[in-house]
Amino acid sequence: MLRLNFRNCRLTSTPFLNNIHTNAVRTKLHWRNLELGDLSKSGRINEARQLFDKMPERDEFTWNTMIVAYSSSGRLSDAEKLFRRNPMKNTISWNALISGHCKYGSEDEALSLFWEMQFEGRSFNEYTLGSVLRMCASLGLLLKGEQIHGCIVKTGFDLDVNVVNGLLAMYATCKRISEAEYLFRTMQGERNNVTWTSMLTGYSRNGFAYKAIECFRDMRREGKESNQFTFPSVLTACGAVSALRVGVQVHGCIVKSGFKSNIFVQSAVIAMYAKCRDLETARALLQDMEVDDVVSWNSMVVECVREGLKEEALSLFGRMHERDMKIDEFTIPSVLNCFATSRSSEMKIASSVHCLIVKNGYGNYKLVNNALVDMYAKRGIMDSAVKVFERMVEKDVISWTALITGNGSYEEALKLFCKMRGEGGISPDQIVTASVLSASAELTLLEFGQQVHGNYIKSGFPASLSVDNSLVTMYTKCGSLEDANAVFNSMEIKDLITWTALIVGYAKNGKAKDSLLSYKLMIDNHITPDYITFIGLLFACSHAGLIEEAEHYFDSMRTVYRITPGPEHYACMIDLYGRSGDFIKLEELLNQMEVEPDATVWKAILAASRKHGNIANGERAAKTLMELEPNNAVPYVLLSNMYSAAGRQEEAANVRRLMKTRNISKEPGCSWVEGKGIVHSFMSEDRKHPRMVEIYSKVDEMMLLIKEAGYIPDMSFALHDLDKEGKELGLAYHSEKLAVAFGLLAVPSGAPIRIIKNLRVCGDCHSAMKYISKVYLRHIILRDSNCFHHFRDGHCSCGDYW
Repeated sequence: MLRLNFRNCRLTSTPFLNNIHTNAVRTKLHWRNLELGDLSKSGRINEARQLFDKMPERDEFTWNTMIVAYSSSGRLSDAEKLFRRNPMKNTISWNALISGHCKYGSEDEALSLFWEMQFEGRSFNEYTLGSVLRMCASLGLLLKGEQIHGCIVKTGFDLDVNVVNGLLAMYATCKRISEAEYLFRTMQGERNNVTWTSMLTGYSRNGFAYKAIECFRDMRREGKESNQFTFPSVLTACGAVSALRVGVQVHGCIVKSGFKSNIFVQSAVIAMYAKCRDLETARALLQDMEVDDVVSWNSMVVECVREGLKEEALSLFGRMHERDMKIDEFTIPSVLNCFATSRSSEMKIASSVHCLIVKNGYGNYKLVNNALVDMYAKRGIMDSAVKVFERMVEKDVISWTALITGNGSYEEALKLFCKMRGEGGISPDQIVTASVLSASAELTLLEFGQQVHGNYIKSGFPASLSVDNSLVTMYTKCGSLEDANAVFNSMEIKDLITWTALIVGYAKNGKAKDSLLSYKLMIDNHITPDYITFIGLLFACSHAGLIEEAEHYFDSMRTVYRITPGPEHYACMIDLYGRSGDFIKLEELLNQMEVEPDATVWKAILAASRKHGNIANGERAAKTLMELEPNNAVPYVLLSNMYSAAGRQEEAANVRRLMKTRNISKEPGCSWVEGKGIVHSFMSEDRKHPRMVEIYSKVDEMMLLIKEAGYIPDMSFALHDLDKEGKELGLAYHSEKLAVAFGLLAVPSGAPIRIIKNLRVCGDCHSAMKYISKVYLRHIILRDSNCFHHFRDGHCSCGDYW
């Protein structure tokens, strides 16, 4: 008979019962964890949290599942709170929270957690590093990425191919291609497909198209298979340098690799053919696509616009609309670009596109609105441009640039620029800076241009050829050759525009020798001159009386550079012969002209005739000008002055009567001076300026002193219906003399007095300025409608052609 010892049985059974209990708890926890995981994966996070709170037992899986659910859905605050409560933190917990912050752009929190993880001695893994490196790449956090790189080296993860791939992609995305290239060349172990694709993509996106193509070739030689990410990158590189032959070979690889039907790859193939100007193949591929892909159609529209095929671009856009394709915010700007320089009749279509934009809900898209502002501004429809601009909720530098650069009024452009800086609080970029500098040059606002220059330097933008060229032009057009030279000498890259700006600038400022020397240096630097370059050269020669040099340059235009001379070149040569009084050569050249002489040519003949008293030529030139420019008062005034100077007063009076009969009035002369950011303007005998009493007193003093120094008023530039005293007083109060008097009062001693005039400076004022510069020991810079006059010590840079 079997006897049981119950006491011993109870004692020996306790561990057994505990094991049963523990296993039961574990089983229950396991099933709850599975349920928690299912709820989290299905997005039912609130229900998952309710289950989590009810669970009496939790393990690492429980905590991590809930933290991952919160992090991956963007509920980072909840994830953080739970993470801090977690008594079982491990690498997965840390990685989940860091990845969530990286994914949703919370860079400071992500990096803070990453460094905190190290401080607490926690081991991160390749997934943690992958998250933070991807974030650094997407946000351009180069410095942070470099710090993480240091940490990777210290912890030995620089031997992990996936981590190195992340580093390579980070450097390439942050435009540090040399560092990416170094990692690629020195990495240990075998490079995988991701490594090659990252390097190739880095080359392609950073403008190293040929290196990208070489990388693709080497990748194929290494036996690495390309994929849907590799092919678009190399195709983009082929399109960037028009490497059509290579692009066709890549297309062949795509077909063999089975990626022919991948829409992403198909779009890249079409874009490559379009950029390589093989629009026929691109069009055929577009038609063969089984699925209408808006990216592919966009590529075709963009390239058609770029190639000037506006009608085809609009036709493609129409077909997209007919096919009910989802026209997106990238399609519309390209189409609007078609209308920026199109015929007036096409503005009806542009209005229809604008209506379509509003109808399809793109009226609030910044990219689309920027394109609308640009289109209307370039068409000169500023009211519409301003309306679109003012309705924009969010404006960026592109919005302001479109409005500023498209504005036909230089004054309005500068006002908008100031408004952008003030109310908009937006820093200008290279494009708007170049445009504003050009406006400053046209208005001769040196102080304003200098402020723009200073702000651009402070902005920290890299060197920009367009900005530097605009600076050289601005400084030369404002008569500040020292500043122009300083900018020119600091430029690492100089193109034809740079050299031409300097050549023309020297010419307009009476520095003929410097202009010709700059031309020689330009040729020595293997830069080929163009149409504008020769205008500057010939202008310099005409004002310096360099006949042989001018004839050499004029001849080389045709014989060396195949440039057909235009009216401006002929005008310079005729002006040169006219200055020297050689009317025989002037007439020969006039008869040899390959183009019809325009008003510029006849004005040069009229000016030469007036200087030398050649009334016959003057009459012919004046009458021709009256036909070419019937509302221009210049030929009437100059012919009348010629008759008066020759003592033919009756004929002078007849010309003035004819001018009145035809209701032609002379444009009033206006001179202005910029001082402390304020432009002070003056008309002849003007009495509106608040300091006019001081100015007139200064004029009287000035005229007295220069008469003592030898100045004699030239009455031929005075009004004819006044007596001698009235004529002399009228001359004394010309706008130029009022402006220089104000300059003597307001401009600090030692600083140049800069005057701008809308018309050519009259001969009497020119003579007076020479004496004023000598008597007051001042450098006077006067820019008239023809050129700059630098008056120093009684001399002028223009060659004294009056």
